This record gives sequence, structure tokens and C-alpha cells, in this order.
Amino acid sequence: MFLQRLALRHYRNYEQIELATDSNINIFIGPNAQGKTNLLESIYVLAMTKSHRTHQDKELIGWDGEQTQLQADILKKYGTCKLDLTISTKGKKARINGMEQKKLSNFIGALNVVMFAPEDLEIVKGTPGVRRRFLDMEIGQVQPSYLHDLSQYQKILMQRNNYLKQNYPGKSTPDAMLDIWNEQLAQYGVKIMKKRQNFIKKLQKWAENIHQGITNGSEELLIRYAPSFDMDRDEDESVLLNQFMIKLSLVKDQEFRRGVTLVGPHRDDLLFYINDKEVQTYGSQGQQRTTALSLKLAEIELIQEEVGEYPLLLLDDVLSELDAHRQTQLIRTFQQKVQTFITTTGLESVHLDQLDHASVFHVLKGNVSGRS
Repeated sequence: MFLQRLALRHYRNYEQIELATDSNINIFIGPNAQGKTNLLESIYVLAMTKSHRTHQDKELIGWDGEQTQLQADILKKYGTCKLDLTISTKGKKARINGMEQKKLSNFIGALNVVMFAPEDLEIVKGTPGVRRRFLDMEIGQVQPSYLHDLSQYQKILMQRNNYLKQNYPGKSTPDAMLDIWNEQLAQYGVKIMKKRQNFIKKLQKWAENIHQGITNGSEELLIRYAPSFDMDRDEDESVLLNQFMIKLSLVKDQEFRRGVTLVGPHRDDLLFYINDKEVQTYGSQGQQRTTALSLKLAEIELIQEEVGEYPLLLLDDVLSELDAHRQTQLIRTFQQKVQTFITTTGLESVHLDQLDHASVFHVLKGNVSGRS
């Protein structure tokens, strides 16, 4: 998978820009707050139809603008693919090779990316919500049907929570209505849980080997799925559905008291262990950073395994934060097989001697110049 051209209109601080991005390594260099990260973000948005930095789409639209347009030419194993995404205050329109996609989930997956940014350390040491978002975004890239299941689940969850809040303790409540919400919640919840479980199993396979390579075999990384109730790896969906319904019935009174749903994938977590010790609690900052790096490198291989092509790698100001050994490990991973986009404030943090045929772009106040 290869990004040949990127064009933006009214995107954040870019009024209009078109770049030829046909090198294996593309480096955007410039002072902070000039728009380097916006370029990488735009590529991410073309892949996922949403930003990794904000939940507010209107923040992506340039100042005083009503809409932003993002376009890209992607070279894939079966030919060239033209992507066109328009984001306005009224919604989003997505086209692949000129054909409008009625569902955004049909657009997602046309371009695959792995983003590595300083805030990715939060995947390891942050809140469970950060880790759930990580799972949702990454699974959605390789299994667009997951996003449909997740969207349906979230709608049902919202409606069920409203029902719980309106029917406070002591008020006569029709059990039949709650039974309907429970059945629908469990139906989509089980699908999400099984897909998360399978994804984590594959991620573990890649991450443990990569982590051992980074640490010269001194550390063993284990990734464990922590759902809101116990589930065995080999349980089929019918068994899991029954367990989900039983668990909902057990917490029914507590849910009415609190006015919130206490069981389901919206309460899942992801746990990391190094040599049998939980990284979030007991790991050093170096171990937490290495765990995050292993996850991202594992993502690259997992996506290739799932879709048959390597994704783009987006490195947002992270090389300067890695020591020489981790830098070398990262560069060796993407060299020759993954098209990579790097932002940095100075080339001193980039080992250009280890990069072949890199293009360097200079970014200043929303303008991009040069390609050396």
C-alpha cells in the first residue's frame, strides 16, 4: 500500500495544498505548531474518517470554512485507488474512485495506517477508555463490520441507560421492556467481544516476538483481554450470549440504583504484563514505552496478515523520544516494506544514514516547500 498523492482543501491551517508523496520515506520538518502533525492527521482521517486527536469533526475544518476536502491516490496491489472525503457541519461524504459510499464503513479499510505518536504511551498507562478506543480503531480497519456492530451497540447502550435512569428504584418498571434492551445489547455485545478476543490473540502472537527482539530476549510480553465478565477463549457466541444475559440479570437492581449499564464491552479493558508483572502498575517508563512500541510494530504485521498489504506508518514526533536501540529497531522494521511518514523539529533526531531515498519537506505556517 502506497500513498502517491495527498491533496487538502480548508483542512485546519491548510487553505489548499497538494503533495507528491511517492517516496518510501517522507519527512516533514519544521518548528512546532506549524502544521506537521496536521498532515499526518489528514492521512489518518482518510483511513478512518475520523481524527485520532479530537472527537469534534468541526475542528478539522479550516477557519471560517463550512467544509474540508481530503483526497489521495493510493497504489494497492490490485491497482490505483482514488479516495475523496468531504467533512462538513452537515456530515461526511466519502467516495472511492468517484463512487459515493452510502456507509462510511464501506470506505474505511481502503487505506490502512498505523499511527505512532507520543500520546500512544497512554494506551499502556492511561485509562481503560483509551485502550478500548485503540481496539475499536484498529479492529475497524481490518474488519469494517466491527464498526457497524459497535455503532449499533452504542445506540442500544444509550437507550438502555436512559431507560434505567427514568425508572428509578421503587418505581414500577415493565420487565418486558428491559428484556428487549437486554437481548439487543447482548446480541451486539457478544459480536464485539468475540472480535476483540480474536484480534488480541493475533496481536499477542506478533507483539511477543517483536518485544523479545527489542529487549534482546530479556522480557516476555503478555497481552490479556479483560472483559466485564469471564469468558473462555473457545466459547461460541450462543454460550456467551447466555452468559451475558445471566450477568445482566444478576446486576439488575444495582443498575437501576445507579442508572447505568454495568455489563458489556463498554467496560472492557486490555492488560499488559512483562515477565508476569502488570506494566500499567509496576512497569518502568522505559518498559511502558517499549510495550507501546511493540504494540505498534505488531499492528503493522497484523494488518499485513489480515488484508495482504502493509499499511502506511505515521510517526508523529516520536523518533527523538526513542533511544538509539529502539530507533534502529523501528527503522529496520519499516525500511523497504512500509511507506513511512515522519514529523520532526530537526533532522538530528533522524538517522538519515539508515534511510534510503527519503524525501524531506519543510513546513512553516501551513506551507510546505521543497523535496530533497
